[in-house]
Amino acid sequence: MDRFGSLNVFVRAAETRSFTEAGRQLGISSSAVGKAISRLEGRLGVRLFHRSTRSIALTPEGATFLTRCQRIIGEIEAAENELALANAAPRGLLRVSMPMVSTLMMPVIAAFMKTYPDIVLDIDFSDRMVDVIEEGFDVVTRTGDAIDSTLVTRTMGTYRHVIVGSPAYFAQRGVPSEPEQLREHACLQHRFPTTNKLRRWPLMRDGELLNIDLPTTAIATAVEPLTMLAEQDLGLACVPDFTIRAQLARGSLVAVLQTYTDTPTVFRALWPSGRQISPKARVFVDYLSEHLFPVSAAAAGARGAGRA
Repeated sequence: MDRFGSLNVFVRAAETRSFTEAGRQLGISSSAVGKAISRLEGRLGVRLFHRSTRSIALTPEGATFLTRCQRIIGEIEAAENELALANAAPRGLLRVSMPMVSTLMMPVIAAFMKTYPDIVLDIDFSDRMVDVIEEGFDVVTRTGDAIDSTLVTRTMGTYRHVIVGSPAYFAQRGVPSEPEQLREHACLQHRFPTTNKLRRWPLMRDGELLNIDLPTTAIATAVEPLTMLAEQDLGLACVPDFTIRAQLARGSLVAVLQTYTDTPTVFRALWPSGRQISPKARVFVDYLSEHLFPVSAAAAGARGAGRA
């Protein structure tokens, strides 16, 4: 601790270029600063400052030593901040950006709010590319690959797209056994609101993506209306599996062609690099991972966070 104290005195003196100002900031006398610097120079065997009656200046050795000391002190301060954040109670406003599909996550989000009543959620439901830093988001959740190196990413889980229809629809139109048979069915299509393009259904055979032009019975820019139309016997929809677990469990929707849509997609949480994730954001990410992707939550947590 004495060594760290002398390093801190040296850094203050080097940054202020004044023993008097360094002493004022540290709450000690200028002579105490001078003595601490002299002891440090004696231990190191080098002169750190050129001294005159009016000023001090770093020697070349002192300038090199300052860079290392600033890094050491910065790491210690960062470690202290991380511990303080880890022990802080999650509370306050939490600004989150989530994809449009997240309206189907509302039961989980509502349960999170009941579990953490001191956190106020401000959620932006959007599929657009948001500027996390400029727009002031604490955390952003998105699907697919992360390509922004200024963000830290954590994999919350993986999901698959499934093609579903109602029992009454299949009783009337038949159950497709090959992807090409979808051309004879009513297809409920999803359109990206930002690009105005239809999402291609991820149909594959022997590892190759199939290019099948599907008919269009209805189009929506969100998953929820497509799911509701499918439940009303109006066609087939291709939606993320975690958004329709309840419908599959109660039998209002039935999945088909599952061997041809076996491609996992990653669901991620992102926040600015160089910033320790806040307790409120951390518990939000943990909660969604656990309740939306229970199978992969443990593995995702073990991998931890990394650069996007």
